[in-house]
Amino acid sequence: MSSNRNYDFLIKLLLIGDSGVGKSCCLLRFSEDSFTPSFITTIGIDFKIRTIELDGKRVKLQIWDTAGQERFRTITTAYYRGAMGILLVYDVTDERSFNNIRTWFANVEQHATEGVNKILIGNKCDWEEKRVVSTERGQQLADELGIPFLEVSAKSNINIDKAFYSLAADIKKRLIDNQKNEQPAASGVNVGESSGAGGNDVLQRHMKTRMEGERDIGIWGFTAGLPAGKDTQRNSVRERRT
Repeated sequence: MSSNRNYDFLIKLLLIGDSGVGKSCCLLRFSEDSFTPSFITTIGIDFKIRTIELDGKRVKLQIWDTAGQERFRTITTAYYRGAMGILLVYDVTDERSFNNIRTWFANVEQHATEGVNKILIGNKCDWEEKRVVSTERGQQLADELGIPFLEVSAKSNINIDKAFYSLAADIKKRLIDNQKNEQPAASGVNVGESSGAGGNDVLQRHMKTRMEGERDIGIWGFTAGLPAGKDTQRNSVRERRT
């Protein structure tokens, strides 16, 4: 990594779940602190970037928003590899989206890197009069899958930051713990020590390996046929909610 980089960790996150559950709205709220009442249909794949601070370290989050429609499934599953954290999102007002979480989880187990951090997200928790999935059922499913659980609202900005921050914190801890275990005793480099420009040699090598793997599937070059490279690359269309 270049010595002039402005972050200590680079973490790739993935949002998955049925179409219409509010994945894009969650991402928009977190990355730009905004909300649109229009229905956003993601075409294939999309991403945004936000840099946060955790324990005095700058963490650059590259957050990928996947299309929920079946016709894009082949495209989106290719992006599971290399993801360090995955948010499985359902809509608390949509029973089917909740029931489909097990299928999404199975896809993660099949296509994602082993040991990837996951969190279950129940969106639209502010819409109590329309709710069909209770908080208790959401927690029971999360316990069954062995992952954390949060209910959020992109519209009312409830727990959105908490969802992304908690997942990023778990990933950061896992990276440091893994490198401590893998680091040869004679290397003379301790995880947590800085080596030039506030960097960490061990974690730099880890992230370099991640990025090289991601280049293999093209996510650092082109996204859904559009050139990447900007902090925000939208590839979506808006449809009026009916």
